[in-house]
Amino acid sequence: MAIQFTRLGKEIAIAVKEGGPHPENNSRLRTAIQNAKAVNMPKDRVEAAIKRASEKDAKGYEEYVYEGYGPHGVPVLIETATDNTNRTVANVRSYFTKAGGSLGKTGSLDFIFNRKSIFRFPAAEDLDVEELELELIDGGLEELYIESDEEGNDIAVVQTSFEDFGNMQRLLEEKGIEVSSAKLERIALSHSTLTEEQAADVLKMIDKIEEDDDVQAVYHNMD
Repeated sequence: MAIQFTRLGKEIAIAVKEGGPHPENNSRLRTAIQNAKAVNMPKDRVEAAIKRASEKDAKGYEEYVYEGYGPHGVPVLIETATDNTNRTVANVRSYFTKAGGSLGKTGSLDFIFNRKSIFRFPAAEDLDVEELELELIDGGLEELYIESDEEGNDIAVVQTSFEDFGNMQRLLEEKGIEVSSAKLERIALSHSTLTEEQAADVLKMIDKIEEDDDVQAVYHNMD
């Protein structure tokens, strides 16, 4: 949970630097605050992150994406937010190398991962999925489905293109739908099928990457 709060704190800082400290005028900050609420990040910690990022001499974070192939040729894409790119790229390269993989060029995995906007919110018992689909078409709706969270509660998932993130966010707000999380996620277009032992090798590398403070998200295409 601590590393999750750190990542959300960085997302809040980037949003403040980009669009100011007022969520009503900054959609990226609104989204970051929503995502923080979804994982029960304390309100005072959220406010402290906004305040820190608003200060003149606050350090800024740059966002970089690294792509490569892990053990057994599995494609792995890593999103980072860092105040020291030399440190980050050296660390990321070492994770791949030590696991027998290799870091690739930016864009080398574009044919495997598609960036999508994903919105999640609790699904009411009387939710009419077909009706909601019609209402969300103007926001660029590509897919709407129901999934279960860890407690077994029904969660509605709305998917749009990367470009329609803002359109869908505005439409959901206009309809009074309180989103519990709104994220840009990488969806795999093809999948790697591995043995349990091979998958364990890849997951070991991914676990190491996810421990890095500069890493925001890690994606792979294993089944």
